[in-house]
Amino acid sequence: MRYLFLFISSFVFSQQTKTVDFTSVNARLSLDANEKSVAGSVNYAFEILSPTDTLKIDAQNMQFSNVKLNQSNVQYLNSGKQLLIVYPFQKGKNELVFDYTAAPKHALYFINSASLEDLQIWTQGQGRYTSNWFPSFDDVNEKLIFNLEIAFDSNYQVVSNGVLKQKNNSDNKTIWSYQMEKPMSSYLLMLAIGKFEKQAQFSKSKVPLELYFENKDQPRFEPTYRYSARIFNFLEKEIDVKYPWKIYKQVPVRDFLYAGMENTSATLFATRYVVDSIGFQDRNYTNVDAHELAHQWFGDLITAASGKHHWLQEGFATYYALLAEKSIYGEDYFYSKMYESIQQIKYASRTDTIPILNEKASSLSYYQKGAWALFALHQGIGDKKFKKIIKNYLKKYAYKNVTTEDFFAEIKKVTDFDTDSFSKEWLESTVINTQKVNALLVKNKITKIMLELDKIKSKPLAEKRGFFKLILMSDAHYAAKEMVVNQLKNETFEAKKEFLDLVIESKNIPVRQALAYSLPKIPEEFRVDYETLLDDDSYQTKEVALLYLWRNFPNQRLNYLEKSKDWIGFNDYNLKTLWLSLVLMTPEYSANKQDIITELINYSSEKYEATTRQNALEKLIGFKIINDAILVNLVKATTHHMWQFSKFGRDNIRTLLKNQENKASFLRILPNLNEKEQFQLNRLLN
Repeated sequence: MRYLFLFISSFVFSQQTKTVDFTSVNARLSLDANEKSVAGSVNYAFEILSPTDTLKIDAQNMQFSNVKLNQSNVQYLNSGKQLLIVYPFQKGKNELVFDYTAAPKHALYFINSASLEDLQIWTQGQGRYTSNWFPSFDDVNEKLIFNLEIAFDSNYQVVSNGVLKQKNNSDNKTIWSYQMEKPMSSYLLMLAIGKFEKQAQFSKSKVPLELYFENKDQPRFEPTYRYSARIFNFLEKEIDVKYPWKIYKQVPVRDFLYAGMENTSATLFATRYVVDSIGFQDRNYTNVDAHELAHQWFGDLITAASGKHHWLQEGFATYYALLAEKSIYGEDYFYSKMYESIQQIKYASRTDTIPILNEKASSLSYYQKGAWALFALHQGIGDKKFKKIIKNYLKKYAYKNVTTEDFFAEIKKVTDFDTDSFSKEWLESTVINTQKVNALLVKNKITKIMLELDKIKSKPLAEKRGFFKLILMSDAHYAAKEMVVNQLKNETFEAKKEFLDLVIESKNIPVRQALAYSLPKIPEEFRVDYETLLDDDSYQTKEVALLYLWRNFPNQRLNYLEKSKDWIGFNDYNLKTLWLSLVLMTPEYSANKQDIITELINYSSEKYEATTRQNALEKLIGFKIINDAILVNLVKATTHHMWQFSKFGRDNIRTLLKNQENKASFLRILPNLNEKEQFQLNRLLN
């Protein structure tokens, strides 16, 4: 009978928002880094809209106690996935309180928990479900006001949604009280705990902007957040709807699953975007910053009712991020990015048969094609009407859920634009109308040049020599010059030397970088010119130039290694790990090889982020340097929360196990691993 009841309850829940309206929740939480667990006391306020006998809160693998409805004990069931309250509910307001504990496998992550001096804790709700760490609602249509109190070690900063109302100290712990004033979907609930510093700025509209960083990254603060306030001011003006929350926070966290995540009033982003001024050339936070901020309107203020309408979030955020970048980098940059994305979309459309209006659509469709659909709409309707539509749309559906039909209804109120044809062309089909796309692109001079370059890519160099030279000698945007360099890749050195000379003579870092990548075989007569790339203010250029020069000119290796011995690179140590590996491959270089191996092994350990660990492990395995410490670090990779790194660990262990000596080594280290690591290694051994 109990199983039948659970089945019926699960079925009925699809309609729960029609019978129950959860309005707010207040919770007190404490987190245990050693146990990687969370415990809390939760108080939900809700209203019954029509009589029902069950209500449900999503709760993955949690334990509950002291469950009370309107201050009285109430019957409840814990299915392992849901907390179900069994009661003959009638119309009216109610209060549900309970205590819970959980040790989440997903959505709440403890980074470097073995070292309480260097701990970070952060959450990721979208795609992982907040219900893994907080009893809440997987259904995005259930919006409510969240207020959290979080108790944690006073040496740490705690960040959550909304405004920090107060901090109280008690027994070496601080209780942080955060409050929201407006409702939001559960997947946007967040926590970030770490030894953060912060700087406060203010937007033109006086919204506080809190910009967080780790103390060691103080010198990287300015390049990382270079355009944050400017982006905020631009988007608030462009969207013409006031930023919908009382505060905006941005926090970089280690080993984050994605580039960034737009939790309501607080964005988390990956530390790979924490850069110095040189790193800014290759990998800056600008686009991610703008994208996640745009979500505060498109995703957080209004939320797509289902996955089918996900483009209303990602397409809008992608498009408005590009508009923000246009305001910083110029129109040529904007159009070159539109050109690049439509080429990707065209290529994908050869095999991708799932259109945007489908919950199984690809990320490329939701993000890039969604942005292109809006660009086409914006151009078709005109700027003034487009902005009016967006403003009306946001104001009408503020703090609610939306569908594509809702958006189209707002278009029809302002213009007679044919939304049916638009939908069929952009949202319901994967076919790209190249003629219409090109008509939009040729409005800009740089994309007009890029389209011409694409047309002649298969022609002999002799027929396009003059055009290439004209582009490289002009002040054209670097995207067109990069296309020229890429079309020269398969030409003989003698045929393309005059063009390479023009690139080398220029100060344009992206174009010089394109040359660096395009020339894995470097003729002696071009060596001195190519060596100038080692001095470019670009960690990516330095990396590829050092590798290619080392490969091509054995007699110069000592000079190259001496020049680069103090290089570090990005915060993933890309240049340092490359240098260490090249030293190991250069017997004549004076260095203690065992010290070099030890340093590489250190970078492969849990002290570092996954990208650094993988860089080091790739090089150690590539050089066939295998010992117990390396094997242990490889097994530890298999238990990492980032699937890419976990897969890297599993794939390499499978390869190593083909050798019986390596298999014996893995069996030897097995008893010294923790339970989770033993489980993963045993699966691979068997």
